[in-house]
Amino acid sequence: MIEWTDQGTILALRRHGETSAIVEVFTELHGRHAGVVRGATSRRTAPVLQPGTHVAATWRARLEDHLGHFTLEPLQSRAAAVMSGRLELAGLNAITALLSFTLPEREAHPGLYRRSMALLDMLGETEAWPLAYLRWELALLEEMGFGLDLSACAVTGAADGLIYVSPKSGRAVSGTGAGDWADKLLPLPRCLLGAAEMDMSEISAGLRMTGHFLNTWLTPALGDRPLPAARQRLADLLARQA
Repeated sequence: MIEWTDQGTILALRRHGETSAIVEVFTELHGRHAGVVRGATSRRTAPVLQPGTHVAATWRARLEDHLGHFTLEPLQSRAAAVMSGRLELAGLNAITALLSFTLPEREAHPGLYRRSMALLDMLGETEAWPLAYLRWELALLEEMGFGLDLSACAVTGAADGLIYVSPKSGRAVSGTGAGDWADKLLPLPRCLLGAAEMDMSEISAGLRMTGHFLNTWLTPALGDRPLPAARQRLADLLARQA
């Protein structure tokens, strides 16, 4: 018998048989891990099995490559915080859906785990979370091996005047370096370069930029599956606010 205990956040679940569910949990030490939860439809357990709920998870299986079973104990429910607003709920759904979509099974990503938990804890607590979410998408791309280079202009090498990103290379480009190619480049929001104020229009532009790389770099590596609809719903809501 193989057994481990870890903390994590529920990402997704689907029915399994009459009363059970297969639950995905993103844990610090064991990555995205799935297991069967018995009695998932019971009055006691069903409210716990919600995306975003932070749990103590014990996983058991006879062999390492088996699906195994989870015993989950709730540590923190994020439902109350996100239910305060449609945007916050959309944020939670986008985060958990993207993690479920992107992360390979049973592969630890402790840095991304800590960043994701911090972002989830910001929902409903601070109005600055949309900017943190945009930066989190950049971190997710980097974690999966598709990081952008926003440190200097790809053409001139200068670190100043960066206002574009190349849709092919993912490198920053200055106004001077862009030249006649400016209309073929993606806008680079100032908020990703250390600007103090949070501008929803810039965040929306930033999500269009990260969305381009999620679609053109990440999804082909994952078998050309479409991005989760929850991600686009959040982007649309933020665009309307802008």
